[in-house]
Amino acid sequence: MLRSPEWLRVIAAFKLVKAVLCIAVALGALQMLRPELAVRAQQTMEAVAMHIDRRWAGHLIDWMSRQPLNRFQVIAIVAFLYAALFLTEGAGLWKEKRWAEYLTVIATISFVPFEIYEIIHRQSAPRIAALVLNLVVVAYLIYRLRHSDARPVAAPS
Repeated sequence: MLRSPEWLRVIAAFKLVKAVLCIAVALGALQMLRPELAVRAQQTMEAVAMHIDRRWAGHLIDWMSRQPLNRFQVIAIVAFLYAALFLTEGAGLWKEKRWAEYLTVIATISFVPFEIYEIIHRQSAPRIAALVLNLVVVAYLIYRLRHSDARPVAAPS
């Protein structure tokens, strides 16, 4: 059951959704480089603030208005790079490629120290849930990798 390809597909789908979200962030950051769009985005956020927690929207508007334009370029580049990584992981896992399992283990485990650092400084349920989910994915993939070479031993005759 644990070596079932269905779990790989679930992880792959999760990676592909993350890739789509990263692409959306990157495109949004690129749009913020256009001044008229930045003003419109701020107006939209102010309108949205009427219907949601104003504090949250106010912090976001304040943060966005203080950012230099090159910051949005960096955000776009990093988001596109993450999207490429997640697309590679997702496509490889979907096709049950062993290299994708290794790539996902290495990439996911490499971010764990940063996640722990963030939790230490700013604890929140979503951060803790993300860390636990990532550790479960890594543990599952390591289990698969370790047991995928196991061949049934022939019975003595």
